[in-house]
Amino acid sequence: MNYPHPIIAREGWPFLAIAVAVAIGVHLGFGAMPAFPFWIIAIFVLQFFRDPQRVISGDAKSVVAPADGRIVVVEEVRDPYLDRQAIKVSVFMNVFNVHSQRSPVDGEVKQRWYNPGKFVNAALDKASTENERNALWLRTKDGQDVTSVQVAGLVARRILCYVDAGKQLVRGERYGFIRFGSRLDVYLPLDARVKVTIGEKVYASTTVLAELA
Repeated sequence: MNYPHPIIAREGWPFLAIAVAVAIGVHLGFGAMPAFPFWIIAIFVLQFFRDPQRVISGDAKSVVAPADGRIVVVEEVRDPYLDRQAIKVSVFMNVFNVHSQRSPVDGEVKQRWYNPGKFVNAALDKASTENERNALWLRTKDGQDVTSVQVAGLVARRILCYVDAGKQLVRGERYGFIRFGSRLDVYLPLDARVKVTIGEKVYASTTVLAELA
């Protein structure tokens, strides 16, 4: 798979350019000490929008992590998008995690839903139903349904998704980005074998969340 951009996410270039330009301007106009906080901000922007290429783990039955972060939920719930009982696995991303989203499975996007909403702390379970969110229904070649949901966080104000119904995605393929703190909810069939636990750190495309039956 050809990677679409080098190291820094394309979504971050405008923010990085502004942050560096301001830091340089203050540095040249007022000196190094007054510019120091602005260089810290520029470094923060640089690390937030980093987007390194990742190893893609598993095989066609594997469900890989759609984002970097920490597992905060593993439980049986009602999938609100496909109206079924499902296993929900949630990944919470803080501001120091890589924030691009990647497809958890090989499959076709059957439908996409966008819901405007609030911006409560993404670590809270109610964020899944109250916050701004964008959901993809993915169906694998052998008919397994997986729902992957981007959820905005406390300071996140922009969910970006670049695919729609009919798009074929491969496991680990980049499909979206959320700016400044958020979470990803993945709804799996009940017979999927979950391979992560609450509190575990996961890495997009590299960590296998579960194996489909």
